Amino acid sequence: MTGIPADPGATGGGGGEVPVPDMMVVGVGGDVGMYALVRAFHEQYGVRSVVLSKVATRAMQDSAIAENMVVPGLDETEVFLSTLEGIAQQHRDKVLILLTNADWHVRTVILNRERLEAAGYVAPYPSLPVLEQVSSKEGFAQVCDQLGIPTPRTVAVDIAKLVADGGRAAVPTLEVDLQYPVVGKPSNSAEWYYVDFPGKAKIHHLDSRAELEEVLGNLADAEFPGTFLVQEFIPGDETQMRSLTAYRDTSGEVTLLATGRVLLEEHTPGTLGIPAAILVEAYDDAMEAATRFLDATGYVGFANFDYKLDPRTGQHVYFEVNPRIGRNNYYVTAGGANVARVLVEDWVLHRPIRPVRAVRDVLYTVVPFGLLAKYVLDPELKSRLKALKASGDVINPLKYDRDSGLKRRLIVEAITQNYRRKYAQYYPEPTATGT
Repeated sequence: MTGIPADPGATGGGGGEVPVPDMMVVGVGGDVGMYALVRAFHEQYGVRSVVLSKVATRAMQDSAIAENMVVPGLDETEVFLSTLEGIAQQHRDKVLILLTNADWHVRTVILNRERLEAAGYVAPYPSLPVLEQVSSKEGFAQVCDQLGIPTPRTVAVDIAKLVADGGRAAVPTLEVDLQYPVVGKPSNSAEWYYVDFPGKAKIHHLDSRAELEEVLGNLADAEFPGTFLVQEFIPGDETQMRSLTAYRDTSGEVTLLATGRVLLEEHTPGTLGIPAAILVEAYDDAMEAATRFLDATGYVGFANFDYKLDPRTGQHVYFEVNPRIGRNNYYVTAGGANVARVLVEDWVLHRPIRPVRAVRDVLYTVVPFGLLAKYVLDPELKSRLKALKASGDVINPLKYDRDSGLKRRLIVEAITQNYRRKYAQYYPEPTATGT
């Protein structure tokens, strides 16, 4: 489907019966996911963006489509808000669309929505009660259980209670009725951002009780205020992981759905588990489950679901929903459904559109194709990837023809090739049993 507006006479890309006003994206966070977002807006509407980050980022360096503003202390609420208000004062003639891909910034935007909207921003995020419900992995699992959506078996460890019970000394007494290996992760990613301890990772893969106790002991020592989840490990390599991106509009219609098979994940501690390569594939059962979840919670905005095919049952098992579009969002635009358009039609032009699905056969990757081919071991899958490479349907979000000065091209090539060093350091060799 192509996602044309409900009114056949409207085109949604700057023409049609409703003219698109002068817009500017203000992005927070300068990683590849934010570049993908500003690229989508530039592709659809030709707009140039401003992107805020704590430090200058290579993903934004020498870009002609985005200005990277370095703001020390951006994680401090008042710095964050006053900086955004200052930008709004300078661009009072534009519709300002505020976007971020970090959970802690999403929460800050929602908590301060009235102040930001008064400054002139469009803030396309769910309400605070909905955020509280879905951003907790425990809350997510409760909704899924009510709807009959499969989730992994989970043991929730209240770290504050653990500290009160004796901290590290109390860890050996905890009962965890799961077989190893297990997966450990925070219930709330925003809380996780502010805690620091030895060996901290985005997700912990734990092969033994001793490894679990070490992580829990470190969390108790750091007095982490949240809940740490110990989950059943669903077998299968990274090619069994799936990604789903959805958009539910302000009228309650899910107007965008995209699903893909993860082929390779990031393996540095801070980005562990984030997809580095996705093959766009349609999974109707997942789209149906996500739609029911978003409708049941009254969600508004972009959402990104992580799930996995369980080879034991043939079912998709759902891990979490992120209250944002996700770092790997360009697979959606590359798959034929520009993510900027559904947002602008909803929040700026205030008109309905026909729902769209990203179904174009395309490979999204931020790693060099040769590196990806090394780690994908299934012969049939590898053959599919080679066919996409031969047909030119391999897309790196950073490689944008309309943002391709010489310095920019050299920077992007250096970023891409740097993945070879990362994988050699963190993920040395593929094995016959999986990546």
